[in-house]
Amino acid sequence: MYLFTSESVSEGHPDKVADQISDAVLDALLAQDPNSKVACETLVTTGQVIIAGEVKSQGYVDLPSIVRRTIGKIGYTKDNYYFCADSCGVLSAIHEQSPDINRGVDRATPMEQGAGDQGMMFGYANNETDTFMPLPLSLAHDLVAVLADIRREGKQMTYLRPDSKSQVTIEYDDNGHATRIDTIVVSTQHDEFISADEAGSQEVADKLMLEQIRRDVEEILIPRVLRDRVKTPEVRALFEQGHIKYYVNPTGKFVIGGPAGDTGLTGRKIIVDTYGGKGAHGGGAFSGKDPSKVDRSAAYAARHIAKNMVAAGVADEMLVQLSYAIGVAEPISVYVNTYGRSHVSLSDGEIAQRVASLFDLRPRAIEERLKLRHPIYEETASYGHMGRHPQVVKKHFVGLNGENVECEVELFTWEKLDYVDRIRKEFF
Repeated sequence: MYLFTSESVSEGHPDKVADQISDAVLDALLAQDPNSKVACETLVTTGQVIIAGEVKSQGYVDLPSIVRRTIGKIGYTKDNYYFCADSCGVLSAIHEQSPDINRGVDRATPMEQGAGDQGMMFGYANNETDTFMPLPLSLAHDLVAVLADIRREGKQMTYLRPDSKSQVTIEYDDNGHATRIDTIVVSTQHDEFISADEAGSQEVADKLMLEQIRRDVEEILIPRVLRDRVKTPEVRALFEQGHIKYYVNPTGKFVIGGPAGDTGLTGRKIIVDTYGGKGAHGGGAFSGKDPSKVDRSAAYAARHIAKNMVAAGVADEMLVQLSYAIGVAEPISVYVNTYGRSHVSLSDGEIAQRVASLFDLRPRAIEERLKLRHPIYEETASYGHMGRHPQVVKKHFVGLNGENVECEVELFTWEKLDYVDRIRKEFF
């Protein structure tokens, strides 16, 4: 028996605000010029947004407008949050991409496009959830996503503010099967909805607010998560067992939050973005990077491989590592680890060889297979890049001359189970 924990954060967490701004800028450029090269970093703090990075594009974006739209959509719309869409300052330090980097990427023959950087990227999948994601992370995402739904509806828990975090600890048996939920942690920013004058003292007011929030988490949030997000009987049964330890706003109060409470930076939630600490991570962040950066595109490709392999029954659990050298198209290595849970009479090394022959892992091939040269990234920047549901949506942007640009795009293509039949033919 052992315990395993994963965390998530809401769209209003300062690091996630930064991620969403960076990806909103990327999307706006890709909508005008699909060949845009973008590396956009954002810093948010009290009343201030600073954007820096490198761009090579035929498109043009009104950065302050994109920043304010993104912040407003998240929910920072009141001056008493000390970070507001209408009043925050926006500073830009964007410059052109280095020609030394660009020469390693662009090629006369598109399929020979080199990797935008060196590094190793990981993809992971297991079969303990219907999304092939680790259960602790899946539930942690569900908690903060549903909390945001409740906040936006404005009918219950009306004191909620945009910033929140969650953490879920699951007990597993020695065979890696979830046996119970041990602990759930929820920290949510909130209004000062009971005053010291009403309660008699600030200490009493803080205690009453905390009691109300804790009650609402257990009586409103958890039932909504079960109703809206938890679809499998096995996972529902873990909640029904009871004896879950709840920690709600453990510091006792969480009024000052978001960028006013803690500076946010693009790329500081890479474990939340991926697998919650399961498997491995190569260290590269995703948000603000166009798909020539293999930190992003190859991580999506590795997830696509791992998910399809597990769904095809090759293994109950799989980790895929891809590595690249800057300017080189073919990956340096392809590695597979099935953790001893394979269902084929092949070594992990032999499985990796077949993966390399089934999937074209050159950067341009990944971009085309997963349709990555489209404005599909702002939606990835909160509640995880993996384990999401593929869908086709229409998005609207403002073009170079102020005209409206409408794009129909497919989101989360790396989550599609479109290689299962080919994999089964190869392995069985």
